[in-house]
Amino acid sequence: MQRAALGFFFGATAGTLLAIASGLSRVGEALIDGTVQVKRAIPSLGLIPLLILWLGIGEEFKIVVIAVTIATIMYLQTYSALTSIDSRYVELAEAVGLKRSQYVRKVVFPGALPGFFLGLRLAVTASWLSLVVLEQINATSGIGYLMFQAQNYGQTDVIVVGLVVYGLFGFFSDALLRIIERRALAWRRTLSG
Repeated sequence: MQRAALGFFFGATAGTLLAIASGLSRVGEALIDGTVQVKRAIPSLGLIPLLILWLGIGEEFKIVVIAVTIATIMYLQTYSALTSIDSRYVELAEAVGLKRSQYVRKVVFPGALPGFFLGLRLAVTASWLSLVVLEQINATSGIGYLMFQAQNYGQTDVIVVGLVVYGLFGFFSDALLRIIERRALAWRRTLSG
C-alpha cells in the first residue's frame, strides 16, 4: 500500500501541476504538452529496463514507475478539463469583467474539477495495476511477490487471493475518491440529483 500511495501522491501532484502550467499558459503548453504526448505513446512499464539501470531495483524504482504512470494520466485528464471550459462561462466572465485571476479561480478551476476527479479515479486504479507488475520484479515483499512465488509452486489459491486483495484495494480507494468527489462537487447538478 505504501508503494502505491507514494507513487500515486507524487504522480498526481506532478501531473496536476504540469497540467495547470500547460493549460493556463501558451508558453507552458508549448514547453510541456509535446513532451507529455510523446511520453503518453511510450508505455510506462516499457520504461522499466531504463529505470532499473538508473535507479536500481529498490523501492525508489517502483515508486517512480507508478508516479510516471499516474502523472501522465493526471496530466491528460486535468489538461483536458482546464482547456475545455464551456464557452458560455468564458463569455459570461468577459461580460461581467472578471480579471484573469478571478476568472481562473471562479470559473476555470471549479469547471475543471469533474475532469480532475475523473483523473484521480483513473490514476488510483492505474497505481494498483502498476503495483501488481512491479511487485513481481525482483521484489522480496508484497502481494505481487507472494503471487509470483505461488505461480512457481502452482498455488492457484494464493494467486486468486492476491487478485481479490488487489481488487478490494482498488475498490475501496475508488470509493473513497467518489465520496470526496461528491462532497467537493456538491454544488453541481447532475441527472441523479
